[in-house]
Order: sequence, then structure tokens, then C-alpha cells
Amino acid sequence: MASAELRQIRRRIRSVQSTMKITRAMELIATSRIAKAQLRVAEAKPYTAKMTDVIRNIAAAGGLSHPLLESRDMRTPGVMVVTSDRGLAGGYNSNVMRLAERVLNDHRAAGFRPRLFVIGAKAQSYFSYRGYEIEEAFLGVTDTPTYGDARAIANVLLDDYEQEKMDTVEVYTTRFVSALTQTPVLWPLLPIEPPEASAETEIAGYTFEPGPEEILGRLLPRYLEGTIFGILLEASASEHAARRRAMKAATENAEELTRALTREANAARQAEITTEISEIVGGAEALSGG
Repeated sequence: MASAELRQIRRRIRSVQSTMKITRAMELIATSRIAKAQLRVAEAKPYTAKMTDVIRNIAAAGGLSHPLLESRDMRTPGVMVVTSDRGLAGGYNSNVMRLAERVLNDHRAAGFRPRLFVIGAKAQSYFSYRGYEIEEAFLGVTDTPTYGDARAIANVLLDDYEQEKMDTVEVYTTRFVSALTQTPVLWPLLPIEPPEASAETEIAGYTFEPGPEEILGRLLPRYLEGTIFGILLEASASEHAARRRAMKAATENAEELTRALTREANAARQAEITTEISEIVGGAEALSGG
């Protein structure tokens, strides 16, 4: 019995150690990707900031008039959920999906018929399993998003919005605060909220050629693409940070379990040795007595 128990414990130790190697490798991979993802987020911000400045200057010229800026009475809200294509990232996916699902239920309770768009295989499987109708799913873009991915998503949303298939677009995603903090948030996307100049903002005096409205018509789709690209980059950084934290916790748990099983194996081995010694001593005494 003791030998069978000891063999079983040792098999469990080997199994836990094999799993620990996988989780440690995934932790190291996620750690290496966080720095790159953070750098991409930082590099994308100046582009969006400059686009915001240009739109603000056009607003100062009195040229802010475009369908993408006009608010409509909401009848058909558009909801986009950004998750990852892979799991093993702790609560990264579940937090944002629960937030989006609550809003979808609120829209339905208010008599609206939301149109659902998902980014990432996790959101696709989650909402499909629960019977939600998905208008379009974008897969394979969350790990290392490109500007082309953002443009493809923006084109789909713009086509539906311009055809008045939906009146607003809300994005539910995860904002990257730090390597330890990622927050699920609502990011209003359409209609575009025109940036307002504050008292500290310096407005440049531009001469527009062609007119401000034509420039605005070209800039706003690019501005939307840039915004979506920033959303994807922050979601990617959040995913890698959440996965690193989850894999680090899994590795530490595996190490603690290995130590506990090793102590259990040592105790079982000691009991086995004690039993063998007792049997030998008992046998020797029986022989000497005979």
C-alpha cells in the first residue's frame, strides 16, 4: 500500500512540475511582450493627439459639420466588445464581457435592438453560446494589432453607421493603466465627440485649402481609424499584462503544491521505511526466539 501511495504522489509531482514549466514559459513570453505593447501604445498617442489638434483648429474656423459628428435619437445602438483570442489571462476577458452583457440587457430592456460586433475568439464563443446574434466577428487581431486591422474594423462600422443601421457605437474594452492594473471601460466611438479647446489650448491660425468641411470629411474617418487602433493597442497591452500576472500566480501555486507533495512523499517514504524495519526486527526476534 505504501509503495503504491508513494508512486502516485511522485506521479503527481512530475505532472505539476511539467505544468509549472509551461506556466513559467508563458509568463516569460508575456513579460517580453508587455514592453513592446507599451511602446506601441506610447508611439500611437502623438498621431491621435495631432489629429485632435487639427480637428480642434477646424472647429475654431467654424467648419465642424459632418454626419459623423451629429447625434441621433438612439433606436439601434451598436456594441463592440474587445477580448482576446486566447485564454489563460485571468479575469481579463470575463470582466469586459460581463460589463458588455449587462449593457446589452439594459438596451433590450429599454426596447432597443443592439447590433453586436466582437473582436477576439473569446467574445465570439461567449456571446454565441448565450444566443446573442453577432453581426461580425474580427479574429486574430488582438495579439499584435496592426493599423490595417483597425482600418478594416472602422470601414465596417462606418458603412453601417452611414447607412443608419445603427445610431451609436459603444466599445467595451480594457484600458491599460499599468502592468498591474487594467480596467474594463466603455469607450464611446460614434458619433465622434468634437474636441473642445480649453483656455490653455493654443489655436493655430490656418488657411484651409480645400475648405474646412472637405478636410473634415477626409480627416474624421482617419481619426476613427486611429482611435480604434489605440483601443486595440491598449487591449493588447492589457491582455499580455493580465496573462503575465495569471501565469505568475499559477507558477507560484505549482511551486507551493510541489513542496506540499514532496513533504507528503517524504512522509510516505518514511512510513514505508519504518514498516520495513519493524518487519525485519519482528522477523529477527521470531527467529532468535525459535
